[in-house]
Amino acid sequence: MSICYLNWAIENPSRGAYGRRHARNTYPLRNRHRSNRNNGRVTATETSIDPSRIHSLTRPNVVSVGTIVWLASELMFFAALFAMYFSIRASAPEMWAEGASHLNVPYALVFTTILVLSSVTCQMGVFAAERGDVHKLRFWFVITFFMGLTFMLGQVGEYTMLINEGYTISTNGYWSMFFLTTGFHGLHVTGGLIAFIYFLIRSTMGRFNPAQATAAIVVSYYWHFVDVVWIALFATIFFLQ
Repeated sequence: MSICYLNWAIENPSRGAYGRRHARNTYPLRNRHRSNRNNGRVTATETSIDPSRIHSLTRPNVVSVGTIVWLASELMFFAALFAMYFSIRASAPEMWAEGASHLNVPYALVFTTILVLSSVTCQMGVFAAERGDVHKLRFWFVITFFMGLTFMLGQVGEYTMLINEGYTISTNGYWSMFFLTTGFHGLHVTGGLIAFIYFLIRSTMGRFNPAQATAAIVVSYYWHFVDVVWIALFATIFFLQ
């Protein structure tokens, strides 16, 4: 679902906030000034907007509203995972204490830092998009992509180490929740990486325009969301032991 929505938003960016602001600047306004002079004074002045444009000017922003609703649904999904995590933890606290002792916190902290910094580089790309600097936009988004890829490789490495030690999703409730929560987050990160690739390819096709800037903003919203969710997961799994 995440990848499908991102693809739709990138393919239909003209409905987004940036594109609509650009479109509004092109809407013609009809100004009618009527005056009757009485002793040299203007007695009436009227300015009106073309009625045919009123609906376009007041219509909700499709991509912005869609992005908010979609991210809200994703937030509820992760909220359900957190609720499940704490429910199982409350029923078996000794299992959590034993399982948490096998986590490599410094290793996870390194890759968490990389993911958090990727949010900064992603936002730098958005700033470049708003300036119309497509070369800087691509530069920052490529860096963000490789930082996200590094995070995923780190997660694969962590899974490999745990599995080699004999801990899998079927070991007990603790490891089931560990692999479930981090695994679903990893799928969302993968969706973000695919969105970056898709956007970078599309940005090379044709002249850069406000519509593509809107697509960059939509991708950044998703990436920031993924980062915030991971910070919450990291604090819950690695520090609330």
